[in-house]
Amino acid sequence: MAECRAVILIASYAPSLWTFRRHLILSLKNKGYRVLACAPAHGAALERLAALEVEFIAVGPARTSLNPLLDAHYFCKLVRLCRRTRPAAVISYTAKPVIWGSLAARVAGVKNIVGMVTGLGLAFTQAGGSRPWLSTVIEGLYRIALRRCDSVIFQNPDDRKVFTDRHLIADSGRSFVVNGSGVDLTEFQPTKLPDAPTFLLVARLLRDKGIREYCQAAAIIKRHRPDVSFRLVGWFDPGNPRAISPAELESWCAGGIVQYRGAVEDVRPEIAQCRVYVLPSYREGTPRTILEAMAMGRPIISTDVPGCRETVRQGWNGYLVPPCNSAALAGAIEALLVDRNLAENMGVNSRRLAESKYDGWHVAGSIVSGAGL
Repeated sequence: MAECRAVILIASYAPSLWTFRRHLILSLKNKGYRVLACAPAHGAALERLAALEVEFIAVGPARTSLNPLLDAHYFCKLVRLCRRTRPAAVISYTAKPVIWGSLAARVAGVKNIVGMVTGLGLAFTQAGGSRPWLSTVIEGLYRIALRRCDSVIFQNPDDRKVFTDRHLIADSGRSFVVNGSGVDLTEFQPTKLPDAPTFLLVARLLRDKGIREYCQAAAIIKRHRPDVSFRLVGWFDPGNPRAISPAELESWCAGGIVQYRGAVEDVRPEIAQCRVYVLPSYREGTPRTILEAMAMGRPIISTDVPGCRETVRQGWNGYLVPPCNSAALAGAIEALLVDRNLAENMGVNSRRLAESKYDGWHVAGSIVSGAGL
């Protein structure tokens, strides 16, 4: 086994290795590294990773569990994995893999440890909620783990500032920002805007994604434009305290406010059928769905919050509105509804921005070079 040519990539959800990290995996392989992917087992993802000649190791955290014994078991498995494979580097992303993967790599003596913070999550954004102690615990664990990383990668400057201000990273010089996870510009190609006035939101069905504001704005518009279609694509997350309930969604659908399209494997047909993409999220790392819609030449309406604001140049490829403001959201929707040429021009500009800033290969190259690989 070649000690210096293996990289372990640790995730909490196996499909994300293909969806978000494919370019990174291929970039590492192009540099001669043997890539070991570590996550909970998932059938379809295993087939896709096998096609990339990635070695998959079924080890993963209980994503929503707060049981410390399960986390300790996960940590021990990662220590054993690192000691057995002796990688040149360990790269991890999302909270539990970053925390336990980075600590395990340090215990095992790995020389290059890279943590990727892809968003802040409930522990940061809901600190004053029903479980404020959770924020304290996770911040403490992040502080211990990230101070043992050789590089810390963020997807937007606001998240990096939060971690710096709260002293969760020891040396800001070892951290850097990349443009999200990038998008495959060959897979997501521009398509003609449809004649039908159709708007689309793709997201997990969580309040923090702005689902309610989207539906409220749709209700405002449909009072005078009942011909406008508002579509919603996404999946329920019943274990999440911020989840939208099936009953609430059904009330919007029954009232003719939105059309729920379910959870889809391939979002491209849905994007192709929309004229404008909307994501009124409260906070993001960098929203992949916006990048995909931009690559397909769609104008974007989103919120002026971390992660989202980097994807929209106001009035050029879309509009930014304040979060939690359905009236402002309806105003932006109205602007693009009444001016078809404006929507088309913004869609062209979205594709240009995707090409110049969010090409998946360029983002992967930034990660590889920034991590010293």
